[in-house]
Amino acid sequence: MTAVESHMTYSNSYTINNETVYMTQEDDWDRDLLLDPAWEKQQRKTFTAWCNSHLRKAGTAIENIEEDFKNGLKLMLLLEVISGERLPKPDKGKMRFHKIANVNKALDFICSKGVKLVSIGAEEITDGNGKMTLGMIWTIILRFAIQDISVEETSAKEGLLLWCQRKTAPYRNVNVQNFHISWKDGLALCALIHRHRPDLIDYSKLRKDDPIGNLNTAFEVAEKFLDIPKMLDAEDIVNTPKPDEKAIMTYVSCFYHAFAGAEQAETAANRICKVLAVNQENEKLMEEYEKLASELLEWIRRTIPWLENRTAEQTMRAMQQKLEDFRDYRRIHKPPRVQEKCQLEINFNTLQTKLRLSNRPAFMPSEGKMVSDIANAWKGLEGVEKGYEEWLLTEIRRLERLDHLAEKFKQKCSMHESWTGGKEELLSQKDYESASLMEIRALMRKHEAFESDLAAHQDRVEQIAAIAQELNELDYHDAASVNARCQGICDQWDNLGTLTQKRRDALERVEKLWETIDQLYLEFAKRAAPFNNWMDGAMEDLQDMFIVHSIEEIQSLITAHDQFKATLPEADKERMATMGIHNEILKIAQTYGIKLSGINPYTNLSPQDISSKWDAVKHLVPLRDQMLQEEVARQQANERLRRQFAAQANIIGPWIQTKMEEISHVSVDIAGSLEEQMNSLKQYEGNIINYKSNIDKLEGDHQLSQESLIFDNKHTNYTMEHVRVGWEQLLTTIARTINEVENQILTRDAKGISQEQLNEFRASFNHFDRKRNGMMDPDDFRACLISMGYDLGEVEFARIMTLVDPNNTGVVTFQAFIDFMTRETAETDTAEQVMASFKILASDKNYITVDELRRELPPDQAEYCISRMTRYIGGDGATGALDYISFSSALYGESDL
Repeated sequence: MTAVESHMTYSNSYTINNETVYMTQEDDWDRDLLLDPAWEKQQRKTFTAWCNSHLRKAGTAIENIEEDFKNGLKLMLLLEVISGERLPKPDKGKMRFHKIANVNKALDFICSKGVKLVSIGAEEITDGNGKMTLGMIWTIILRFAIQDISVEETSAKEGLLLWCQRKTAPYRNVNVQNFHISWKDGLALCALIHRHRPDLIDYSKLRKDDPIGNLNTAFEVAEKFLDIPKMLDAEDIVNTPKPDEKAIMTYVSCFYHAFAGAEQAETAANRICKVLAVNQENEKLMEEYEKLASELLEWIRRTIPWLENRTAEQTMRAMQQKLEDFRDYRRIHKPPRVQEKCQLEINFNTLQTKLRLSNRPAFMPSEGKMVSDIANAWKGLEGVEKGYEEWLLTEIRRLERLDHLAEKFKQKCSMHESWTGGKEELLSQKDYESASLMEIRALMRKHEAFESDLAAHQDRVEQIAAIAQELNELDYHDAASVNARCQGICDQWDNLGTLTQKRRDALERVEKLWETIDQLYLEFAKRAAPFNNWMDGAMEDLQDMFIVHSIEEIQSLITAHDQFKATLPEADKERMATMGIHNEILKIAQTYGIKLSGINPYTNLSPQDISSKWDAVKHLVPLRDQMLQEEVARQQANERLRRQFAAQANIIGPWIQTKMEEISHVSVDIAGSLEEQMNSLKQYEGNIINYKSNIDKLEGDHQLSQESLIFDNKHTNYTMEHVRVGWEQLLTTIARTINEVENQILTRDAKGISQEQLNEFRASFNHFDRKRNGMMDPDDFRACLISMGYDLGEVEFARIMTLVDPNNTGVVTFQAFIDFMTRETAETDTAEQVMASFKILASDKNYITVDELRRELPPDQAEYCISRMTRYIGGDGATGALDYISFSSALYGESDL
């Protein structure tokens, strides 16, 4: 066999199980250096030193690795020392076959440990084959010094390399990527020592350009203080392009075993960090809940007094502004608070689930900030909110009626005051004292006509008083001026009656002194006055303001107006008859040459007055027609708004109810996985969010209806309030249902429940959830447990009920049921585990120091522990000692262990 063939055979001959996992990465480089003897020199020195580090425990050593292992005796002794087991008794003879037999016993022992030896035989070892001997020693090193190294589920070379990378990561100029050139400058070895024993090396004084100095420093410190013999030469490592990987791995593995205790401390520190991280996250969630709850309760506290304020405004404009402010509250200000309330409940449920899964005590919010407290406050808010809207609408209707009555009052008062103007002065005159007979008679007839006119105006005065009374009853804001004006009219009316009676008495006293007066004037006056009053009333009716709220009401007014128009021909006959009397007077005067003064002594009404007022009546009739038709158009527009709103509401209302039922079915459906449920719920959530535009459009139609003062709708049973409440419930339901499924996924993953187990739990729960409301009563829960194989006595069942229903609500939720079914098998951190981890970091002391916490834990978690741990009060404590035992108990809500 040639030298090259010998090297090739050795390179591929010695292996152990899974060798390819950590050997093949460097095979190409090894083949490039097979002809370089530097690697064999490094291995020979390193393997010899490694063997002697174990053989000295048995009081012996080797000098030449090929010669001293030939007879197999020291080889068997080496295996006994590193394994702690006894090998078969060696042969004592010195013949070649005795040596081969001893070597075979050693090789058989190696094979018994699961190592597969390829092309390594006892004859080669006995004959002193250096390459075979080195291969055998490397196989032993791999099996007993490297193979069991594991970091994060890696093993052998990868595990040792990952350990080195982690330990040296914080150090400048160190980048461990392999077991050859990464170690040439010596800084990696010095970093490993400094990381575990910073008192042995001042790393800040090391220089990258002094590799030999760095390596010798590491070798000397390791040999003197760590009991790791010098296995390498600094010059050989520095002067070799690629130091031998096996030699470096052998030497570095000694550091791993030397610092194994520190690894235990690191594992303990990692566990503590994990627990503290959970605690910090939970505390953050608690703080966020408290803050959000406080803000929401404060908003409710500020809003309720505003909604409870029932102080009515005096004008329609001011009340409509209040209604607009309320609409802004419902559209703009309240929806974000609805989402906050829903998010608050979701955060609370998620927090309780995380606390339960991490074996922490349940979160108890500050007094007055429980979810139930917020729900009660919200319920109170919605109660006053509903009453406030009803009050607003009632007040607007009242003010509308008041405005109408006030305008009508002013119109009637103006007409009456116009009629009464100068009447008192007229009645107070004593013109009859100096009048002639004819004048007296004229005055008497004139007064009779006035009395007739006065009686005709009695109805108007009564109407004015009735309107004033209604304005007072409806609490009109300017009732004082209305009452004053009404009182003035009534006082004046009484005075007119008194004056009228006095004048009649005076005229009657002198009536006997006067003779007959012209009957035609009198007849004209008597017929003209009622007809004039009729025309005044007709004009008043034609100009009368009206307010209606439906097609039927305006149609009723149109019918009345048509009936009025039907009376016009008869009225025209009366007008012509009245005018005929005047014409008769003119005819008599013309016939008998009577010179008329042109004034009717019995009335102030002239034929011209009757004609002009009649023309005015005929002019007002078509104007009234137009006004009524405009109102018809407005009422038809209102009816379209009603139908438009109803068409949408009759679709949206059932849609919301259908989605509520579908979401309920998804939450109890066991056909698919939780992820499939989540996807389905997310699709529902997306559809609901996309449907928001329909709600907004309905809100717009609702606002148009209210702006048009439409307050009823016979075409639908759904009001805007119904739709709003249903929509808010739908948003809350989908968010809660998604949160429940998320918590079930969290529970399933944390508890290690399979999808099949979870489906079985859900199937059992749904079977006994007789009301299909996501809850079981205690009797159904007992039947469910019995169906699953539980043998329950009264005491045991009572104990279980305290677990699944701690607040004694009388029902068992699905989440509580799942928690119970997985509680016994859950693998969670416990206070005892955390306490044991702290004890490792404290080197078995009952206390721990600040320096130890800062050295072993990340800065933020170290300071978290320092700020919360109490002072250790035991007699064996050092200065500044902290009590990690009570701290561990407090993490899990336990007062004593």
